[in-house]
Amino acid sequence: MQTPNTERTFTQSLLAMLGICFVTMMVALDQTVVATALPTIVAELHGFELYAWVSTAYLLASVVTIPIFGRLGDYYGRRPFVVVAIIIFTLASILCGMANSMLLLVLARALQGIGGGMLVGTAFACIPDLFPDSKVRLQWQVMLSAAFGIANAIGPSIGGLLTHYVSWRAVFFVNIPVGLLSVFFVSRYLPRIRPRPQHSNKIRLDWLGALLITLFLGSLQLSVEWLPAQGLSLTVVATLIICILTGVLAWRQEANNEHAMLPFALFRDPALAVLFRLSLLMGFTMFAILSYAPLLLQGGFHLSASQAGMLITPLVVCITFASIINGRVVPHLPRPEAMLYVGFGLLLVCVLGMMLISPQTSHTLVIALMVSGGLGLGFIMPNLTIFVQETCPRKDLGISTALLQSLRMIGGMLSTALVGSILTWRYGHEIQQRFANQTAIANLMHDPQVLVNPEAQQIAVTQINQMGFDGLALIEQARATLSHAIQSSQWLGVAAILFAFWCLRRIPRIQFKSKAVA
Repeated sequence: MQTPNTERTFTQSLLAMLGICFVTMMVALDQTVVATALPTIVAELHGFELYAWVSTAYLLASVVTIPIFGRLGDYYGRRPFVVVAIIIFTLASILCGMANSMLLLVLARALQGIGGGMLVGTAFACIPDLFPDSKVRLQWQVMLSAAFGIANAIGPSIGGLLTHYVSWRAVFFVNIPVGLLSVFFVSRYLPRIRPRPQHSNKIRLDWLGALLITLFLGSLQLSVEWLPAQGLSLTVVATLIICILTGVLAWRQEANNEHAMLPFALFRDPALAVLFRLSLLMGFTMFAILSYAPLLLQGGFHLSASQAGMLITPLVVCITFASIINGRVVPHLPRPEAMLYVGFGLLLVCVLGMMLISPQTSHTLVIALMVSGGLGLGFIMPNLTIFVQETCPRKDLGISTALLQSLRMIGGMLSTALVGSILTWRYGHEIQQRFANQTAIANLMHDPQVLVNPEAQQIAVTQINQMGFDGLALIEQARATLSHAIQSSQWLGVAAILFAFWCLRRIPRIQFKSKAVA
C-alpha cells in the first residue's frame, strides 16, 4: 500500500498513466461511437420513444454510482474498483451489442452506466493521487488528453463506418480489446493508493441517500419526457409528486449527513459551488450537441452514418487539441479562470451555428462549427477538474472530483430528456399540422425512424406514391420538419451557456499549489 506522496520513477508513472489512458479511451470511444450509431439503432429496433433513454439510462446509472465509488475510493484505494469497473463495462458492452429490442438495449446501457460511473468516480481521481503537485499534474494530463483525443478522433468515424458497412452491433464490441488492455495495465502498473487509511474503520455508506437520489432523478426524467405528450394526466401528476417528495427527502438526508452520497455540504463553499454549477451547465450543452447532431445530419439532412461521423469528428478531436494547449497555457496565466470565458464563448458559437445550418450549408462550415464546439469544451472540461481539485480540501478530493463528474452527467441527462421531449412533441405536432388533410400520410411520417431507415423510407415512399402523391417530395418535407424541431430545441443549450456566463462572474481567483496539501 502506498501513500499519495510516495516517490515513483518516470517509468512507473508512465505505465500507471497508460492504464488510466486506456480507461479514458474506452469511456470516450463508447460515447462517440454510440452517438453516431444511435439513429440507425433506433431505426432497426423500432423504438424512437426510447431514443433519449439509450443515453439517459447510462447517465442515470452513472450519476448514482460515481459518488458511491468516489467515496469508497477515498477509503479503500481506487485500483480494485477500477479493475472491477472495467470488467462490468466490457461485459455490459457485449450485452448492448446482443440486444434485440430497445428495452433490452436500454437495460444493458444502464448496466454499462454502472461500470462507467465506477470508472469516472475512481480512475480520474487517481491522477491527483499520483501527482499531488498541480503543475506536474497538468503536464501528465497531456497524456490523458491525447488518449481522449485518439478515442474521440476515431470514434465517430468508426461508429459511422461500422454502422454503415458492418452493423450497429459492432460499435459496442469495439470496447472488448480496449477493455482487455485496460485491465492488464491497471491491474499490473497502477499503484494501490489509500489516501485516508486512518478512517477505514469509520466507513459508512448512505444507501438511503443513494435510493432517494435515484428515485428523484428517475421520476424527474419521466416527468420531463411524459409531460409534453400527456399533459397533466394522472400518471404525470403522480410522477411529479414522487419527484418533489423524493427530492425534498434526498435533500434532508444528504444536507447534514457526514457520509452523504452527494455531499451537499460542499455547495456551501462558494468557490466549489460555482464550479459545480458550471459543470452541470457544460454537461447540459455538450450532450445536447452530441446526442442530437447525428440525428440532425442523418435524419434532417439525409447524410449517411459515415458522413455524419466524419463531420462530427472535428468536434471531439478539438477537445483534445484544446486540452493540450490549455495544459501549456493555463499555468502561466495570471487569471487561469479566464480560459472558461473563452471556452463557453466558443461553445456558444457552435450551438448558434447548429441552429442556422441547412442541408445546403457547405460541409466546411459545419466542420468549422464543430471545431469551435470542440475547442470550447477542451478549454472548459480540464479546467473545471483542476480548479475543483485545487479548491477542495485534500480529504474531499475523491468525492469532489466524483461530484463534478456526476453533475456533468446530470446536466447531460436533463439535456437529453428536455431536448428529446421538445423534439418529439414539436415534430409530431408539426407533422400533424403539415399533413392535416392526409391522415394516412401523417401516420406514416409520425415516427422519425422513417427518415433514417432506408427500408422503412422506401416502403413509405411506395405507399405515398400509391395514394397519388410524390413520396420523395413529402419525405423531404418531413426532413425539413425534423431539422426545424431539432434546431429549435437547441435554444435550451443557448440558455444554459448564457447562464454559465452569469455564473463565471462569481469564480474566485485560482492559484495553483506547488506541492501536495496534507
